[in-house]
Amino acid sequence: MLGLTSLGVVHTVISLVAVGAAIVAFSRNGRIETGNRLGQLYIWTTVLTCLTGFGIFQHGGFGKPHALGVLTLIVLAIAAIAARTRLFGAWSRSVEVVSYSVTFFFHMIPGITETSTRLPQGDPLLPNADAPELKVATGFMLLVLLVAAGYQVRRLRRETGEAPSELTILAPRT
Repeated sequence: MLGLTSLGVVHTVISLVAVGAAIVAFSRNGRIETGNRLGQLYIWTTVLTCLTGFGIFQHGGFGKPHALGVLTLIVLAIAAIAARTRLFGAWSRSVEVVSYSVTFFFHMIPGITETSTRLPQGDPLLPNADAPELKVATGFMLLVLLVAAGYQVRRLRRETGEAPSELTILAPRT
């Protein structure tokens, strides 16, 4: 099916669940939140997407998609640290929320790449992952991420009435 291995099919299905959960979370709350089942679903399916992606080597050995998986796991860890500590001080909640949005952006990079280089079957939109159109699409998605992150931070500040100031290292978040 579209040149996917069995692991590739499982990986794709899991990633589609993660993307769907994120889209619903964004439409409901404007952000991915860990305090509800939808946020938890997103986080765990994103972790599983990364882990299953590490076993896919259709284009040789460890490559850019694998590096993106490692980066995604690092950003998820940063979000978890921000959620559980005051490492980022008054910015902790913003770091958490924006980090989850960044991981969604990371989902979109291979999602658009794989979709545009595989579909329609037999005559894909783009010839390969190095097509210049993909750089434009990634740049546009980055712009959307930056605007959305700015909106999320402003909204969080309005909701909490906080103004970021000092950094309090590793104090528990209240």
